[in-house]
Amino acid sequence: MITFKMPRSKTSSEFYQLSINKPAGEAFHFNELIGKTVLIVNTATKCGLTPQLKSLEKIHQKHQDQGLIILGFPCNQFMFQEPETNESVEVTCLVKYGVTFQLTEKIKVNGPNTHPIFKFLKRELPDFWGGSIKWNFTKFLISPSGIPFRRYKPSTLPEHIEKDIQKLLKRSNLPS
Repeated sequence: MITFKMPRSKTSSEFYQLSINKPAGEAFHFNELIGKTVLIVNTATKCGLTPQLKSLEKIHQKHQDQGLIILGFPCNQFMFQEPETNESVEVTCLVKYGVTFQLTEKIKVNGPNTHPIFKFLKRELPDFWGGSIKWNFTKFLISPSGIPFRRYKPSTLPEHIEKDIQKLLKRSNLPS
């Protein structure tokens, strides 16, 4: 089931000003995502929902050449279900789940140390109960213009998001 809220702002500039580190510490600037459809997911390797990583990878492989970027944000805030270190999370996700899409350093998605990307996403697309992230595998779809499009519950399977992804990919591939 999709949780949908209209974004509060119509500007993409805030999204493209954000950045995060990759697991090895190298900076990843969101201005590299201009014109791309982006799916952001808070991940964990020891969660009951972790098998979604395989589905996410399948969608990544199917649509990356059309402009889809999937970003996985490992988070250990929900019952300590991400015990991996920044150094080992990529290897674990690759070996166990075949993940080749971009992962980031471990972050906080709630509380006083919430990473700026999740502050932005929660403000722009709050869920039914407010702005907090309830569990691992909450997903956010961002349009090619950098505007948050939809927020999905952790239980929403990646394949159920694919129609929305395809809709945004078609928009980004239309002639100007």
